[in-house]
Amino acid sequence: MKLHIITPVKDSVDTTIQTIEAIYQSEITVNFQYTVYNDFSTDETTELLTHKSKELGFTLVNLSDITSHPSPNYLLVLQTAQQQAKADGAQLLIIESDVIVKKDTIQKMYEASCDLPQVGMIAAVTTDRDGIINFPYLYALKLEKQGVIETSKRLSFCCTLLTHAFLKEYDFSELNPEKSWYDVFISHKSTELGFKNYLLTTLPVLHLPHSSRPWKQLKYTNPFKYYWLKYTQKKDRI
Repeated sequence: MKLHIITPVKDSVDTTIQTIEAIYQSEITVNFQYTVYNDFSTDETTELLTHKSKELGFTLVNLSDITSHPSPNYLLVLQTAQQQAKADGAQLLIIESDVIVKKDTIQKMYEASCDLPQVGMIAAVTTDRDGIINFPYLYALKLEKQGVIETSKRLSFCCTLLTHAFLKEYDFSELNPEKSWYDVFISHKSTELGFKNYLLTTLPVLHLPHSSRPWKQLKYTNPFKYYWLKYTQKKDRI
């Protein structure tokens, strides 16, 4: 089975380039294709992504060419990626632009998605630069067991694979367009449909949270202001 890898991008040039280069430095034997979705980044970022796409060979989709809807456009990205993965008989791996994978991350995630029973979604645990598990998997710090963990908690889309079987069962056209992010809902939908979700705690990836949307750092530095923006400006709807 093939593998489709996607990265949604909203500026954050430094981490985005690290994300892309880490993917191309990976040791991958499965047949894969890689698409970067540029979600109304600055002209400077768009120029750099265009250059990188020619240098490395990934497909660059500038969402400004196909929609006038303001960023974030995660719904459009998910719907487009699902259609393409279903048509190609592929698994879908989301690696966000603030995540840096290791050389073996992608291949091992793909193998786990094929070997484990009834997989709907499978995610690599995220850590900070010191190797300590960080947001959004802080709950994993409390787990007594480590390794491959079946979980009913949400899997973030930081570095997460959605199997072809699950993609065939749930149509993303049914997702609520009023929301901004869909990882919580889709995680629960996977288990609701009888699939199993797994967190790989021994396959960590580096996560530099919210590098593409700095205002979300307020969640940790100024929670009052974060929630004021969230509700008054209808930001970050989950």
